[in-house]
Amino acid sequence: MTVHGFTTAEFAPLRAAFEDCFALGQHGGSVAVVHRGEVVAELWGGSADAAGTRDWQQDTLVNVWSCTKGIAAVAMAMLVDRGLVSYDDPMARHWPEFAAGGKGDITVGEALSHQGGLDGLSVPMDLAGLYAGEPYAEALAAMPPLWSPRSRSVYHAISLGVLVAEPLRRVSGQGFGAFLASQIAGPLGADMFVGLPEAEEARVAEVIEGPGVTDGIAEVLASAHPNAWINPTIRPTEPNTRAWRAAEIPGANGQATAKALALIYGDLVSGASKLLSAQGLAEATQVRFQGVDAAHGGEVAYGAGFGLMQQGARSGSFGHSGWGGCFGFADPAAGFGMGYTTNHMLGFDDEIDPRRKVLVECVYRVLDGLN
Repeated sequence: MTVHGFTTAEFAPLRAAFEDCFALGQHGGSVAVVHRGEVVAELWGGSADAAGTRDWQQDTLVNVWSCTKGIAAVAMAMLVDRGLVSYDDPMARHWPEFAAGGKGDITVGEALSHQGGLDGLSVPMDLAGLYAGEPYAEALAAMPPLWSPRSRSVYHAISLGVLVAEPLRRVSGQGFGAFLASQIAGPLGADMFVGLPEAEEARVAEVIEGPGVTDGIAEVLASAHPNAWINPTIRPTEPNTRAWRAAEIPGANGQATAKALALIYGDLVSGASKLLSAQGLAEATQVRFQGVDAAHGGEVAYGAGFGLMQQGARSGSFGHSGWGGCFGFADPAAGFGMGYTTNHMLGFDDEIDPRRKVLVECVYRVLDGLN
């Protein structure tokens, strides 16, 4: 398999690690690293479609699933950093309708750390309602919590994005896609969209459902907290539709390159961030919940939208992975941001994705050798 792109001399070992990913179950993909504000690696290869008729290009986009949540966390952190919102504010201060159903005291920080009792909808919702945005947001605002807020954490697979997008729209005057374009992706030159313009369709990779992808969802559906994966039900290949890509679903439908994720996370830990002050980043990444997810039973830790127990990353790192394999994170101590995208979704139960393992371990070996 031919791997394209570049690395600095120090990061040359990442090329071999990325080549190994094809043997581990990578149809097509890309990896990128930004260290101390410099792009030190950007590699890509494989095929952008299941039939193998389209080569993965430098600018190939793919649905990165819940990696989008990490970028939503950045957007909310920017509002907090600007003094427009506080994580201690009741969500209803910025979204008045949210107070319905006894939710008036749920704070922004609680909602973004999966503690608000809103892991999904309690009323029927089809994909059209999710894509339209407003019907889903109105249903979320109107319902009572599914369980007592602050009593536990249950992963908010889709609803977390709405819990960012609605207050953001009311405070900033922009929808999430416009805010991302003008205030995050644009200033950094990061190739990422939520609400993909039709003109960009030709660049998007086909998502491929591989073995074990839905095993974790089956566990959640069989638990006492199934709502994250119903109302509506979302198939792994749903991102192959124009309707999905065109919608704004800030918890799940970001279309991005690996370099885009690396640029955003790399900026945050560069020491000269265009997005957040050091205090703003510290507040966004402080631990708000650490323990066991009540639906899937795994150990989790959350800041305000960020995952703080990223597989393979060292203590102090933050970011978010995506269903099936994509990931993005930053390590402040080591000063790097990293992104990985793939169109081949695979499942590994509670084990680390071996593609992620080989890439992340390689980056840390390189950095350890530089110190």
